[in-house]
Amino acid sequence: MTEQTQPLEGTPLIAPSSTDHPLYEQVVEACRSVYDPEIPVNIYELGLIYTIDINDENEVDIKMSLTAPGCPVAGEMPGWVADAVEPIPGVKQVNVALVWEPPWGMDMMSDEARLELGFM
Repeated sequence: MTEQTQPLEGTPLIAPSSTDHPLYEQVVEACRSVYDPEIPVNIYELGLIYTIDINDENEVDIKMSLTAPGCPVAGEMPGWVADAVEPIPGVKQVNVALVWEPPWGMDMMSDEARLELGFM
């Protein structure tokens, strides 16, 4: 029986994004253009984009979640994100993966999203 390895203490639950990459801000803006059809706030401000990793080859790897696993557009949302990011000049390839760890929570929303949805 294999023992499940736990992440090292202090390891972030969400991997850091490539915030210093020249394409990072453009990728964030593209993510901001995608909306959950049931919520009038973009998925970036909702906190659904966990990690934007851009390597030296300009390949973009995005890890995202959904507000709930049973979200009606679960199968479509990663494609919407890829379709928004791929046209950015310089982007070579986009991979979008749905992840469920850590589970999304309302505390991941930006202040703008909380205000828009009446939580502030």
